[in-house]
Amino acid sequence: MRHYAEAMITRHWRGWTAIADANDYEHFLLSELFPSMRAISGFLGADVLRRQEGDEVAFITLTRFRSIDDVRAFAGEPFDIAVIEPRAAELLVHFDSRAVHYDTSSYLVDSR
Repeated sequence: MRHYAEAMITRHWRGWTAIADANDYEHFLLSELFPSMRAISGFLGADVLRRQEGDEVAFITLTRFRSIDDVRAFAGEPFDIAVIEPRAAELLVHFDSRAVHYDTSSYLVDSR
C-alpha cells in the first residue's frame, strides 16, 4: 500500500471575524462554499483552521487543487488575489488580500 498522496497545490489564505460571527462563517465555508467548489475542475478538498485571537477569530483556509491551472480556473488572474464571496464579506472583519500557494505532498496513515 502506498502511504502518500499524489502531489497537489494548496492555497493558503487567512481571514478574521468577530467572535459572534465565527460559527456562522465556519458554517458558510463547510456547508455552502466548499461544497459548491466541487464543481470546479481539479478541486480536491479543503480544511479550515480557526483560533481566537483577542476579540477576533482567525481563520486559515487550505484549499487543495490538482494543479496551478486549476487554481487559475477558480481565482482568475492574478491567481493569488483573494476570492471573497458576498456572504464571506458580510462576516469577515478583515482578510489577507492575497493567497499563498504551496506544492504539497501528504503522508497517509492506514485506517486499520
